[in-house]
Amino acid sequence: MTTIAKTVMVLLMAGGVSALACAGECAAGGACCAGAELPKPDKDGFVSMFNGTDLTGWDSKPGGWWVEEGAITSESTEANPCVKPHYVFWKPAQPGDFVMRFQYRLVGGNSGVQFRSERRPEYDVWGYQADMEVGTQWTGCLFQHDRNGVVMRGYKAVIAHDGTRQEEAFASSEELQKVIKPGDWNDYEIVAEGSKITLRINGTLMCEVVDKDAKMSRSRGFIALQMHPGPPMKVQFKNLRIKILR
Repeated sequence: MTTIAKTVMVLLMAGGVSALACAGECAAGGACCAGAELPKPDKDGFVSMFNGTDLTGWDSKPGGWWVEEGAITSESTEANPCVKPHYVFWKPAQPGDFVMRFQYRLVGGNSGVQFRSERRPEYDVWGYQADMEVGTQWTGCLFQHDRNGVVMRGYKAVIAHDGTRQEEAFASSEELQKVIKPGDWNDYEIVAEGSKITLRINGTLMCEVVDKDAKMSRSRGFIALQMHPGPPMKVQFKNLRIKILR
């Protein structure tokens, strides 16, 4: 086994992905893992998720995503509108615990980064989402299908096994909004360790949750980038890196 192959195997095992499990997901949701490889981690344990040139290591609907200006890009226009949400999936691993860092730029609309998510047919997904929008409510919130806001910006929450919650405000949502740079590049960090998830934008804590909901919490799964239907919009992601902890 080559050094690169060994590195890939270790990272896939850390992400909880066996070849058979990966093949099962591909059969259910389309090609997702074939040929997926990862570079060696850097000195801090992070690996690059995107080569800056093409969509090697990612899987999307044909024509749905491309690389522009060194960034993974999707766009909805009046001439070619997005009428149904779709995602580009990161193929090499389905991590449980990790630290993910990336930059995003959003012009119009809404988008997000799915993680610990279940892949569904037609490039759809279900799970946690680190949210972002051009409005003033959702950027920096943790969203999940069927629960909407798991925890909103400016709050720390603890969700029990039965779904009951306790939460407290640690900052003003309006003040945190000022940290976000509209229409420009922003740094986003997702940290998932056990039941605890934290989101930071431009180095500032946006929200935090300890989610032990027996029915809705997620322990591992796919990472995917969202293209959202609606008015014309453009979203871009670059410098995506991840440190897989489990």
